[in-house]
Amino acid sequence: MGFADQRLTVNVSILFTELPLLERPAAAAAAGFTAVELWWPWVDSPTPEQSRLDDLKKAIEDVGVQLTGLNFYAGQLPGPDRGALSLPGEESERFRSNVDVAADFAGSLGCTALNALYGNRVDGVDPAGQDALALENLELAARAADRIGAVLLIEALNRPESPRYPLVSAPAAVGIVDKVNQATGLGNARFLMDLYHLSMNGEDLAAVIERYASKTGHVQIADNPGRGAPGTGSLPLDDLLDQLKKAGYDGWVGLEYKPGDRPSSEAFEWLPREAR
Repeated sequence: MGFADQRLTVNVSILFTELPLLERPAAAAAAGFTAVELWWPWVDSPTPEQSRLDDLKKAIEDVGVQLTGLNFYAGQLPGPDRGALSLPGEESERFRSNVDVAADFAGSLGCTALNALYGNRVDGVDPAGQDALALENLELAARAADRIGAVLLIEALNRPESPRYPLVSAPAAVGIVDKVNQATGLGNARFLMDLYHLSMNGEDLAAVIERYASKTGHVQIADNPGRGAPGTGSLPLDDLLDQLKKAGYDGWVGLEYKPGDRPSSEAFEWLPREAR
């Protein structure tokens, strides 16, 4: 079983980044994949010109891949930013301006998962105030996701790489999932289970799967250490994916790893083409 029994999607915001954005869906298709996912691709703008949205939509549709996941605007990724929705002032305003834009774009491509990164703690700002702002904005995002028939994903990152991000454990992220669902009554907030981030936090991955598979709306993977392709580190990813399947998770598994010092097209040798 393992990878051969999974629905795999390629994150083209961390893989194929040596190519222009509009060429990445075709590169993923050429590598044998039928689905891609994206961080918000315009870090300079939560509300890009319609022509930029149209060009990306065309690039995805022309090669026949499915868009399986999209992040809401989250600032500079990769980089020091880790979300905007809990940041007071201009950044949370930018997040709010992006919510319907991102949802409409995702909906136009049949994408049914939208990820909202929580945001870093800010010096001199009351964490409780940030949490209240986050919940308000997550309610807004959940309603936009519901409008297009999508789930809202809440992700735990890892403390070593994101020390100011407050959701650095599975229980912390799932706690926000529960709060959003309680606030909206929609039930469409779900946990994004990123096995790399959770392993970096030292969590018992088998226990996380057993406890939270039923609340999981998307899974992402990379090996640890190094955030490389499966087999470059020590995580038993095959076994963990088998456990997820047995626990009832049948959604997408996003390949969100770094290709290393080689073209991304060469970073899939670990996976037989017929399993992609």
